Order: sequence, then C-alpha cells, then structure tokens
Amino acid sequence: MLIDTHCHLDASEFDADRDQVWLEAQAQGVRAVVIPAVTQATFQPIMQWCAQQPQAGFALGWHPMYVAQAPDDALQQLQQYVAAVLAGPQAHQLLAIGEIGLDFYLTRDNEAKQIALFEGQLQIAKQFELPVILHVRSAIDSILKYLRKHRVCGGIAHAFNGSMQQAAVFADLGFKLGFGGAMTWPRALKIRQLAVELPLEQLVLETDAPDIPPVWIGHQGRNSPAQLKRIAEELCLIRGLENSQLIEMIGKNSTQVLPKLAHLCT
Repeated sequence: MLIDTHCHLDASEFDADRDQVWLEAQAQGVRAVVIPAVTQATFQPIMQWCAQQPQAGFALGWHPMYVAQAPDDALQQLQQYVAAVLAGPQAHQLLAIGEIGLDFYLTRDNEAKQIALFEGQLQIAKQFELPVILHVRSAIDSILKYLRKHRVCGGIAHAFNGSMQQAAVFADLGFKLGFGGAMTWPRALKIRQLAVELPLEQLVLETDAPDIPPVWIGHQGRNSPAQLKRIAEELCLIRGLENSQLIEMIGKNSTQVLPKLAHLCT
C-alpha cells in the first residue's frame, strides 16, 4: 500500500485546496499520510485537519530550523501537549515525535541550542514510547551520536542522502530511510544509487510536499501527495521490480516503523 510518510499538508501552499489535494492523492491510491509539525504553532491546525481525515496521522515536535522560535520552556510544553493528546480522542493519530533533528546546512552558530532541543525531544519520545521523524540535513553523524545516547524505539530518517555505512547504523537503531522526489532527478546520482543498493526493507516513501518536487513537476512546482504513486513507479523502474511487489514491501516497512499507521489504513 502507498503511504506518504512525510507530507506538510498543513503548509500555506495548500490553504486554498487542502481537502481536494488529499482527495486527489487518495484517488491515486495513497492510503495514509503522515503530517509532521515544525513548531508548536502548527500543532493545533494539523490536529484539527486530521480529526476530519481518518487516514491522516501526525507527529508533534520542533524542527531544528525553527529553533530560534522555541521558547525556554518548549520541551516542557511539548511534553504536556503529547501527554494530553495521548489521553484524548486523537491518541491513535499521534504517530511519532517530529519533525525533529539537526540541520547544519546553513549555519552551526546555533548548534548548542539545536542539540539541546533535539536531545530533549528524544527523551520525550522515549518517555512516551513513540518513534521519531528525523530531519538530518548535513548532520547525520551528529544525529547518530545522539540516537546512540538516547535509544528511542526507531523512526524515519527523512530525505536520507547519507552513506551506506550511515544507513547501516540507522538500520541497527531501528530506523527506516525516507525517499521521495529527489530520487527522480537523473542528476541525483548519489540518492538514486542509494535507492537501488539499500535493502528494500529499509526504505519508506515520502513526498515532503509541498517541497522536494519530482522531476516531472520541476524545481519551482508545488509537490503534492498525489505524486507518491509516480515516485513509487520511479523506484520500481530503477530497482527493476514489479510495482505491486515494491509497494507491498514498502507499505509494510511504513507500518512496521510507525505502528499506529496500520490502524489508519484499515
């Protein structure tokens, strides 16, 4: 089954047609979608939309690129928020803590604050026995260091573009690796090679919509969860597999690493 394990449907790019975008994705065979928060301000809008969509799940957390917006008590607030959600009617839709992690691509000036926020969120995930959805741009070795320190119950390394050795460590720690639109670009040689050579049981599919559009949309186009089917077909093509075989395996990978997803797909 097709599951978009990382999609920012709450983004303002979808304000005019969010429901229609999701209907189009379902028409293309997408069975479920995971919407990770990026700041606490996005928690309630995401949850409100998911409350009307039985096949939608969400993750709650602080994205590392928004660390400057995080108040001093961000971790305490997140802990209280997660506890409240897990005690309420949407507990089955809270799939993970995320999108969390580290991002050293633009700057390392705020590295200490990023790490403190990341470690604190890993501890919250461990407390509530939730997997995590990771942002790992230009920071994979550091991410792995803290995952070894705080042994959470697995998760997904979103938009993975590391090495085979790093992939193996993620696997040992119970993580799957997210692949999406970047893999469809012919010049993305490293990502395409990873998509071919990594064990199929370690892969999950994602769009990161509205970002990371596939090649047929172009760099300036709006990505959407409806593109997941063609992304899956591209992965089948480069791996030389039948669509049904790959989609079944990757669907199982998704529900294995985010167990509550199975209930959303029924």
